[in-house]
Amino acid sequence: MSWLNYHHLQYFWVVCQEGSVARASEKLHVTPATISIQLRDLERSLGVKLFRKSGRGLALTDVGQSVQQYASDIFSTGQELMDMVSGRPVGGPMALRVGIKDVMPKLVAYQLLEPTLRMSTEVRLSCHEGDAANLISDLAVHKLDVVLSDTPIDPSMKVRAYSHLLGESEIVLVGSKALAKKIKNDFPESLEGCPILLPMRNSVLRRSLDSWFEVNEFRPKIIGEFEDSAMLKIMGKAGVGVFPVAKAILKDVESMYDVEFIAAIPEITEKYYALSVERKVTHPAVLAISEVARKKLRSR
Repeated sequence: MSWLNYHHLQYFWVVCQEGSVARASEKLHVTPATISIQLRDLERSLGVKLFRKSGRGLALTDVGQSVQQYASDIFSTGQELMDMVSGRPVGGPMALRVGIKDVMPKLVAYQLLEPTLRMSTEVRLSCHEGDAANLISDLAVHKLDVVLSDTPIDPSMKVRAYSHLLGESEIVLVGSKALAKKIKNDFPESLEGCPILLPMRNSVLRRSLDSWFEVNEFRPKIIGEFEDSAMLKIMGKAGVGVFPVAKAILKDVESMYDVEFIAAIPEITEKYYALSVERKVTHPAVLAISEVARKKLRSR
């Protein structure tokens, strides 16, 4: 079987695209002599003449024109291959398949994903919510490109994946205007018996808050525990109790749920991670998430 030297073919194709050996050499950053040698080697291997003299320049022979068309098809297919492995469907927008841990605040997830919607390349998001174990399993078999999580990967999980810290946010307490007015002035002592809404005990934030309450001997009145952070905020908007949110989304929460800032809890922060199968992230959309997150969030 005769093998085609694609390196030689690429030089030929660029010469055709640029219209001359001189311009092709500038684009490829090699000397004209190097290109001429590659072209002669390609003609020798194919056993045909690809160019003919035309005045002071070169013109394609009939067979050269046919080879140019094949070369265009070959390198177009090669670009499609690169698009496919980088997550961009052929002939369509770049795909970003995101797993969002179920206890992750959705406003935080939105802020992390929002930069992908402003990329110069069109991105199509596919978001999946679930527990960490299932999402990481899907990540490991390439069903997902990235998982957004409030915790790094558990070392006990036997998967080849990596945790990339995006940043962290201080936690603050907010509540309806009536509750905020009542609690704000005498905080944190006013937490004693204060109605409060909390995430479930399987979340890092909840465990951190419980520890903070215990250490400081605060005994708020827990009105409700929620898996759905949106439901928690709706109850908070109704004035049922105060609730914790990340400072990074404070303005959005105040605007959307008509609540007010009460006080910060500087001892507690919430960290956010991008989990991927790559030690170094290469997906363009995930890189955009990382870059903007490190600007918006306090990172170490």
